[in-house]
Amino acid sequence: MALKILQSECTSCGDCKPVCPTKSITDKGGIFKINPDTCTECAGEYDEPQCVSVCPGNDSTIVPLAA
Repeated sequence: MALKILQSECTSCGDCKPVCPTKSITDKGGIFKINPDTCTECAGEYDEPQCVSVCPGNDSTIVPLAA
């Protein structure tokens, strides 16, 4: 499964990008996106997705892709 960043909730702080072990997070002009083809939700590397753990927004900023 993969995650996505809800743009309406994202503050464009950029904290998520450097902690992504698969380099799945990119930004263009302060708009951050997660590549669903490479996002693993940090499975096998961490107990929880690192982008979610550092996001200063609420728990609804970075959500499962199906949401």
